[in-house]
Amino acid sequence: MSRFVQALAAMLPLALACGLAACVDQAAGGGAGARDQIRAVGSSTIYPFTTIVAERFLATVPHARPPVIESTGTGAGIRLFCAGVGAAHPDLVDASRRLRRGEYAECARHGVDQILEVQIGIDGIAFAEALQGPGMALTPADIYRALAAAPLGRRNTARLWRDVNPALPAIPIQVYGPPATSGTRDALAELILAKGCEAVEPDTLGMHQRDPNAFATRCQRLREDGAYVDAGENDNLIVQKLRSNPNALGIFGYGYLEQNAGVVRGIPLSGVAPTYATIASGAYPGARPLFVYAKKAHLRAIPGLRAFLRQYSALWSAGGPLVKRGLIAAPPAVQRRAAAIIAHEVALDPRVLH
Repeated sequence: MSRFVQALAAMLPLALACGLAACVDQAAGGGAGARDQIRAVGSSTIYPFTTIVAERFLATVPHARPPVIESTGTGAGIRLFCAGVGAAHPDLVDASRRLRRGEYAECARHGVDQILEVQIGIDGIAFAEALQGPGMALTPADIYRALAAAPLGRRNTARLWRDVNPALPAIPIQVYGPPATSGTRDALAELILAKGCEAVEPDTLGMHQRDPNAFATRCQRLREDGAYVDAGENDNLIVQKLRSNPNALGIFGYGYLEQNAGVVRGIPLSGVAPTYATIASGAYPGARPLFVYAKKAHLRAIPGLRAFLRQYSALWSAGGPLVKRGLIAAPPAVQRRAAAIIAHEVALDPRVLH
């Protein structure tokens, strides 16, 4: 056997091994990538919308592998997303709140410093009850008095809704809601509990800017004595809990309220019911934007990722499939800006974050 043939024989097993295992993970270097399947993590609220996009993507992109979509909650999803660049890490994170400056800094520490921020639409935090429920109507102040760990600086001992407001029924306070890893839980704290605290305790006005940690402790910490029940990331489970316990309340995204209109109804906040129109206009106190974040390096590395994002932008308009599933379409100007970010791959400027 010649030396050339011997050398070739020695190299062949290594070449085959590298080819089969995608020896070099080029996702980190902007190359072809070692993974050929899109992976998304994050918000349970956005999960149904991303699965619809995945279905349309498979129908329009020949030979594409089914994307892997995981409902981890926004906070947990962001941690997974920020852990690094490369095939071992997710390409996308669904977020039912905006990325925070500290989270972006954590991303950057792991090399994730080129991120596309795409607002896909709008949602509302819906308080809901069973159709056989008591017909509740609440305010942020009621919710703060009922669910905060220490309203007015004292341990919360309220047991009945009537304890927090004489106009409310004498039924136990029991609210099924999202866990601490959820963006919906964060939005509950920021949009509802914070407003309720400021209404009940005027001296907290401005504290959010002066001392965010003190404000969070005083105004946004939830009680842990059973009145608020962490129901996990499965919003369908909350709907089931309301069916079996008509006096309980649930908290989830508007999309789940719309999908289960035959079982539950929305509870008005400050006299405004959670509807498509009130959330779209901003009249409903719990309205919030929804986002998808993508790693720019992965756009070059993961086959089909660019097409997946373009598919999202093709489906989010009013009357489109995502709106029919419960998404509230963003204003046209917001849609145009989001589509331009996808088309031109414009990275997020972290200076706009809080």
